[in-house]
Amino acid sequence: MPNTTIRSIQEPARATPVMAEYDVLVVGGGPSGLTSALAAAEDGLRVGLIESRSFVGGNMTIGLPVLGFLGQKGNQIIEGLPQKFIDRLKLRNAASEHRPCPLHMGITLVEPEAVKTVALEMLTEAGVEVLFYTFCAGVIMDGDTIRGVITESKSGRGAILGKVVIDCTGDADVAYRAGVPCEKGNAHGGMQPPTLMFCLAGVDTEKLRLSIANQPPQARTYLTDFIPAEYFGQNNQFIIVGLRELIARAQTEMGLKIPNERTIIITGLKAGEVWINMTRVKGVDGTEAASLTMGEIEARGQIDDIVTYLINYVPGFENAYFTKTAPFLGIRETRRIIGEYVMTQEDVLACRHFDDAIAVASYPIDIHRPADDGCTLIWCGDCYDIPYRSLIPTKVNNLIVAGRAISTTHEAMGAIRVMATCMAMGEAAGRAAKISVRGNRAPADIDVKELRRQLITKGAYLRTKDSTERARELEDA
Repeated sequence: MPNTTIRSIQEPARATPVMAEYDVLVVGGGPSGLTSALAAAEDGLRVGLIESRSFVGGNMTIGLPVLGFLGQKGNQIIEGLPQKFIDRLKLRNAASEHRPCPLHMGITLVEPEAVKTVALEMLTEAGVEVLFYTFCAGVIMDGDTIRGVITESKSGRGAILGKVVIDCTGDADVAYRAGVPCEKGNAHGGMQPPTLMFCLAGVDTEKLRLSIANQPPQARTYLTDFIPAEYFGQNNQFIIVGLRELIARAQTEMGLKIPNERTIIITGLKAGEVWINMTRVKGVDGTEAASLTMGEIEARGQIDDIVTYLINYVPGFENAYFTKTAPFLGIRETRRIIGEYVMTQEDVLACRHFDDAIAVASYPIDIHRPADDGCTLIWCGDCYDIPYRSLIPTKVNNLIVAGRAISTTHEAMGAIRVMATCMAMGEAAGRAAKISVRGNRAPADIDVKELRRQLITKGAYLRTKDSTERARELEDA
């Protein structure tokens, strides 16, 4: 038999069954997808949500705190549906208050398993039809207009139609397949490295906290990045970012391979439980299965040395033990669409107002640098707006994008990618889709003033340029 390499095969043509038709179809059930579906379904539209995993919640289920509810001046800037979700978690003792943090502006601790349950409860109560274990494998186009998506699942190949489609995949999977121009990474194509979160129990978090809080400034051996010792004296649940000197000692004395220059520890809501955000795999492309697989393998291989470091060098970890890893890699960056407006670093740092603002954010530009083990942080001093036009892709009609894949530069994406901000974008996308369907017009053509009025009426926070304008919008709402 000749030694030939098969480069491609021809699949036979086939009829693909239509499995469902919706007014609004949401693809992806992470933070933005959850709020998109809830907002779209509020007054009777038929809304479907497809998710490739067996649960909703996305990055809220991997041990991370929710960042972004508070602004750099300490005020709450994300309200509306995102806050309602946190309120539901609190009923189960599964979420903390929004706690000011000198580094992250504010952190909200959530219990990952409760997120899955509460999110699904809320979606079911709202009448959203959820379909798990289902991948978006393609799109259905009518010229430049998207009509739905092609799915792959245990049931085989199928089609799901939607009058408006909202891409909440985080990777712009739908937009990319529909032909929307996309970018990846920085000027050299480098993307922020992902992290596989993992959990330890048996940690004496009080000993850890006090080991930092009780150090006098002149004698501190802990470099906690931008977080003063006083913070640890006031908070029983906290986040630590730093301890660089301890990592350096562990590397020198024990030869440990630690792929991060900072120790990042997040206390859980359960006593003695902490989540560790320290694995780091450079060169992973979260849109490619082989690259993701490599990332999972390498990240898991990093955990043992990190745990050894923590137990031997960090106070409070002496009796700690490993319990679990997150269900998937935490991806910080993949594709970004080219939309009607590309949000920039200058927009963030200038605290820019937009007439079509649909969300307010304040998280700093936070870039885990693709080429080394460090991180870049730049604060703007206050808040900045996210314009609706950045959710609207070029080239394709009837499609809205919400979450970290909206139209931004690499630098601006480093600021808007956190979960509370993504939830706020999701709520706006869902309400925009509803206006689009009810008014029989494309999402790009809706009345954005009407969208803003609806957001305000439903409790979302939007900035205005002055108090007079704010009063006028509230009156209109």
